Amino acid sequence: MVLKTFGWSFAVTALGLVAAIFYGGWQAFGIVAILSVLEISLSFDNAVINAGILKKMNAFWQKIFLTIGILIAVFGMRLVFPVVIVAVSAKLGPIEAIDLSFNDPDRYKELVTDAHPSIAAFGGMFLLMIFLDFIFDEDRDIHWLRWIERPLAKLGKVDMLSVCVALIILMITAMTFATQAHQHGGGHVDKSATVMLSGIAGLITYLIVGGLSGFFEGKLEEEEEREHEAEEEAKKKGKPVTGVALAGKAAFFLFLYLEVLDASFSFDGVIGAFAITNEIVLMALGLGIGAMYVRSLTVYLVREGTLDDYVYLEHGAHYAIGALSIILLITIQHEINELITGSVGVILIALSFWSSVKRNRALAAESGGGDGSGSKAEVSSGV
Repeated sequence: MVLKTFGWSFAVTALGLVAAIFYGGWQAFGIVAILSVLEISLSFDNAVINAGILKKMNAFWQKIFLTIGILIAVFGMRLVFPVVIVAVSAKLGPIEAIDLSFNDPDRYKELVTDAHPSIAAFGGMFLLMIFLDFIFDEDRDIHWLRWIERPLAKLGKVDMLSVCVALIILMITAMTFATQAHQHGGGHVDKSATVMLSGIAGLITYLIVGGLSGFFEGKLEEEEEREHEAEEEAKKKGKPVTGVALAGKAAFFLFLYLEVLDASFSFDGVIGAFAITNEIVLMALGLGIGAMYVRSLTVYLVREGTLDDYVYLEHGAHYAIGALSIILLITIQHEINELITGSVGVILIALSFWSSVKRNRALAAESGGGDGSGSKAEVSSGV
């Protein structure tokens, strides 16, 4: 199972590291290896969230996610995206931006750094909305940090609360962190309007893509219920019933949602990569290898049923998302070490995993005791 799921990741790793040696020797090899580890550590929470969505897709769409999806992730976010940032911010053509990345990497890095407020505001707001919608979800039965999740879930009854909270945080961010020291001279550049517009764009993107995927996901669930009932009757008549068209449309929007999620999670990895190297080739190789492992790990979590066995993993991942969103917003003004950014997510997910293990042991002990309270413990178990 491990080889089948991670086979392509192993192959891409070998090819990528060999390509790095041919491109820049052993120094390039080391840079690509470091970038790969950076991407995996920063995006582990992405894999957990993706798994929660991917498990609703059939095997065909899981393959699409690992093939077409990885092309979008590697070439779109890890190679094209940095070039697009430079092209838009510096008002250059794409070809000029590519030429700049190869022939003047220092200027290229400078332009990307100048565009960071827009990137951080957009990605930060998108990720913040994911966290807020999760924490304000009144329909969740299982809570990890009960002392905070239960009161916030009750507040979730207020319509559009997550949007209001996100906009308040965006306004505070724009007023507090949006004035940046100019790199050439002693003056300052007011980035508040840029931060506001980019943050609102991130929020709108979340609402559109999340709304569409949620709508079709609901339709898919309704259709699956009808199919189940219809197939029971069809067995007697020998006429199987399918809902391929609707399932395909629903899966497409879920796939689109996954790609937007991946794009948002990629922001910190792409920006963090510039702290290690300015060379776009090495950046694409390292982040591309990391992206492959994130996708393989996503599928592994789905096929092994890990999320069902360790129910707090999804909670930990969402808390990591919330932390990452705040970190992104803070980086509009203040630099934060990538080690801190990656460690926060890993620590939160590790804690949620350990809590899940303790929960499973408690359930096993209660089940062995035969007191019939396993169901209650499953719902109420938490910190």
